[in-house]
Amino acid sequence: MEINRMIDHTLLKPESTREQIKSLCDEALEYNFKSVCINPFWVSYANDILKDSEVSVCTVIGFPLGANTTSMKATEAREAILNGADEVDMVINVGLLKSKEYDLVEEDIKAVVEESKDKIVKVIIETCLLSDEEIVKACEISMKSGADFVKTSTGFNSAGAKAQDVNLMRKTVGDTLGVKASGGIRDLKTAREMIENGAARLGVSAGIEIIKELENEN
Repeated sequence: MEINRMIDHTLLKPESTREQIKSLCDEALEYNFKSVCINPFWVSYANDILKDSEVSVCTVIGFPLGANTTSMKATEAREAILNGADEVDMVINVGLLKSKEYDLVEEDIKAVVEESKDKIVKVIIETCLLSDEEIVKACEISMKSGADFVKTSTGFNSAGAKAQDVNLMRKTVGDTLGVKASGGIRDLKTAREMIENGAARLGVSAGIEIIKELENEN
């Protein structure tokens, strides 16, 4: 797959303006990125711009901490889908995972999956806060819960995607789920490293720079 079709063109800063969201969508159309990833408020606006294109609308649920109640996450997901979201990236309850309350983590993910119906659900496990054993467990629970992807990071914590974590996630989920690397991917070299280690999707704000690097190679 071409790298541009692996990119979720991302703008999740709280100060993002309508003009910036419009620019993000226009850029995604120009470069034919897989999706734009934006905060829930902007979903219907982005959907109006992108509805007749190949670019999907992705939004975030329980973002960035994952510590909302399960019912709040489910409601967020339902409204996002009604507003035109094609994909939702939900943050797990990291505290519950670390407490080994795995049934509650599974219920949390399942609630979002059920509300999202046939739309793609990516589970953000926030790898920088987890041990290898916890990364494996989070991936296993995500598979069991019916999610479509596991994702490394929100980009709002102490670190983003690391190749070894992507590799571990891919080994754990095999071909059952996609793996999305997100956070700190700012150049073509890093993007390729993530892909080589098993990433099928890249959450980046530097998508245009990455594509221009690729074009300059050819």
